[in-house]
Amino acid sequence: MSTTMIADPPSPLEEPLGPNPAWPDRELERAFWRYETALMADDVAALDDLFAASTTTLRSTGGATLVGHAHIARMRAARGGAPQRRLTRVHLRNLGPGCTLVVAESIRPTGSTGVQTQVWELLEGRWQVTAAHVSSDGPGEEWRAATIRLLSGSDSTIWRVPPGSSPLVSGRPGGPLTGASVAVKDLFAIAGQQIGGGTPAWLAQAPTEQRHAAAVELLTQAGADVIGIAHTDELAFSLAGTNIHYGTPPNPAAPGRIPGGSTSGPAAAVATGAATIGLGTDTAGSIRVPAAYCGLYGLRTTHDDVPRRGLLGLAPSFDTVGVLTRDIATLRAASAALLPTSAPTAVTRLIFAPALLALAEQETQTATIAALRAIPADVSQVHLDPEELETWFTAFRIVQQAEAWAMHGGFVSHHGESLDPAVRERFRTGAQVSAQAVTSARTVLDHARDQLRDLLDDAALALPTTSAPAPVRDASEEEIATARAGTLRLTCLASLAGFPQVSAPTPRVGPLPAGLSLIGPPGSDLSLLDMLDR
Repeated sequence: MSTTMIADPPSPLEEPLGPNPAWPDRELERAFWRYETALMADDVAALDDLFAASTTTLRSTGGATLVGHAHIARMRAARGGAPQRRLTRVHLRNLGPGCTLVVAESIRPTGSTGVQTQVWELLEGRWQVTAAHVSSDGPGEEWRAATIRLLSGSDSTIWRVPPGSSPLVSGRPGGPLTGASVAVKDLFAIAGQQIGGGTPAWLAQAPTEQRHAAAVELLTQAGADVIGIAHTDELAFSLAGTNIHYGTPPNPAAPGRIPGGSTSGPAAAVATGAATIGLGTDTAGSIRVPAAYCGLYGLRTTHDDVPRRGLLGLAPSFDTVGVLTRDIATLRAASAALLPTSAPTAVTRLIFAPALLALAEQETQTATIAALRAIPADVSQVHLDPEELETWFTAFRIVQQAEAWAMHGGFVSHHGESLDPAVRERFRTGAQVSAQAVTSARTVLDHARDQLRDLLDDAALALPTTSAPAPVRDASEEEIATARAGTLRLTCLASLAGFPQVSAPTPRVGPLPAGLSLIGPPGSDLSLLDMLDR
């Protein structure tokens, strides 16, 4: 079935008197006009009933997507009605048994036009919307942006301090980031606010900050507005994005999957369209992993090139500032605002190591290769010894765990029972590391850093960002631990060397997003972005 028809009736408030033969099913026709009638009357209950009650139901507006019936319903209840419209044409396409695509063209009293696209499925004997997209050629853009902001601002799994009617920190007028909005990970100081650290016990004893963190100041000086404080995994010691206290933020790019951590709140804010920029940290992959899982661009900056003043750290030898965005142009602008103005290191060629590609699952390998081939640059192969890579990984984990305990051992000793058991165990493992083991591990890391510096020089090392796509939200702790272990063997390289790494979305080979990463020598942050954006 493939049909285009003049909208009948001209007003969605009147149902056709008789069946229209263009519709494949009389009940679908009735459901569609019930939807239009309810939309114009702002009948929230009727609209909620017509959308499939599923965690995977989608509604997109402009560049943002709401995932799940609960989020969509909450948006409707808060927005105060949709702009009036009159349908002019309706297009129908059969997608299979019990599944129809409906595309409706509309016009508003202002003269602006729009298109509404819906996938209707026959579920348990009832036609319901499982995916919808709304677009407009002009008036209504601000309304849609406000709708997304309002929804995401009410999502307590994303925000600890949600967006309000005015920014938490206003950007300097006229800067290169003017108009951009920032979701700040709950590890950065914002004057007048507390640092929550992803756990209520930390928040309860945290002082009110007197000064913005350096990274916050740099972004706001460039014109960006800080709109809210977004959640992190507990004390940033996880790559999952789950939090037993505040819940798991949504992943619009992979409904039903975790967003990745520990910069999970900012990643969700950016992925849903609530914020333009996610300001976060990366110790062992906490920018890069959510970037790959959520289909975002993410940059882990060169260690210590962005000041860490006002940042609640985890392991100082590896902690660094990072940013997440939906496009590479915004990532470049945000990164340029954060990084030093001195001449950057340039990368001119690409290399890859089969040993790193082999750490990923087959679909992720295929997506990585497809993305790598799309970059117009010569690529050469280099050898990295798998056994030596494992030695580097082990040394990295020893130092990271020891430093994490040195940083937060006192807090964990008093409040450990309130932490997620997996997080608590990571900290307590650090308590068992001997000084001699740390010294030996640091020697290994010094050697690894020298080798990587010689290997890269003027080259960028291409590799999968993660070993596999995002696990499902209800994955077992064992499944999450397996995904974490595989991914850490990839992410630890830039971390242990202090090098910059950018993650970019790959072409989708399967149904889930993946990331291609480029690691460069110190100071090559912006050059890595240039390599991707040729």
